[in-house]
Amino acid sequence: MAPHNDIVLFHYSFSPYAKRIQPPALPREDINALGVKYRRIPVMSIGRDIYCDTRLILQKLEEQFPSDTLGASQGDQKALERLLESWTIDGGVFSRAAQLIPPEMPLLNDPKWVKDREDYMGRSWAKADIAKGRPEAITHMREFFGLAESTILADGRTWILNTERPSLADINAIWPFHWLVGMQGALPPSLLGKEKFPKVYAWIDRFNKAIKDAKTSAPKVTALKGAEAIQHITQSEFAEPEGTVDAEDPLGLEKGQYVESWPIDSGFSHRDSGQLVTLTRQEVVLKTQAKIGHKDIHIHHPRTNFRIRTVGGTKL
Repeated sequence: MAPHNDIVLFHYSFSPYAKRIQPPALPREDINALGVKYRRIPVMSIGRDIYCDTRLILQKLEEQFPSDTLGASQGDQKALERLLESWTIDGGVFSRAAQLIPPEMPLLNDPKWVKDREDYMGRSWAKADIAKGRPEAITHMREFFGLAESTILADGRTWILNTERPSLADINAIWPFHWLVGMQGALPPSLLGKEKFPKVYAWIDRFNKAIKDAKTSAPKVTALKGAEAIQHITQSEFAEPEGTVDAEDPLGLEKGQYVESWPIDSGFSHRDSGQLVTLTRQEVVLKTQAKIGHKDIHIHHPRTNFRIRTVGGTKL
């Protein structure tokens, strides 16, 4: 098995989802070389296990490092964690936040980046369309900021679960707000500024300090170029053994079937395929081969907002 700290994270600096785990360069070619077609960022590998979607990445980090977890232990607090995760990802917070990228942002002058965003979101990223959609997005973000200000932070608590440091509940809730506040020109101060929502901004300030302190005490991160990361991964062992396929799963799939899996909320034009090796209520794992080195790779997807279908045949 691969060592627990044998982690490679594919990300780029502008990704708001990458901020949940940690000129912007999109590592698409590097990920594709591993035989992974999933196109959202970040992607994490531990050995030759490739984990897609931050929901699953955070879950796996919690499992791999049980002595220093950020997740809650009590049932009601676990429920709040999951509800906050669903609120920011599925409840419209991130989709509206993405509409507040300022039209004058230099990245919008890069045709390659704009095309990548349009492919990801399934909508236009033309400057005129972004500007047209801002008023509606601001309206929704005022509601989201107000909800955080008047409910989960209303009593002046430092962290959502009254913990000594940020917990997984804070990470699940704060990332789109943190991303927007750090983006110059995204938020109109008169409507979404510090004076309007002081508790939210103070929460973000505390979170920034906690990140800075954590980086100071954490082991040094080694930056790898794409080719180095691919070589490192393909020469590693698997981090997890193969699991089983749930015999009671409504899809009625069997281990070894050739299937494809893809997200249905965004990035849905890119589908991973391979032999089904694990299927649980929370996760699907496919076996495929890296394009470089031709080693077997296990691609892990969450079940939430992902679709799985058979594509015929049982062997790669």
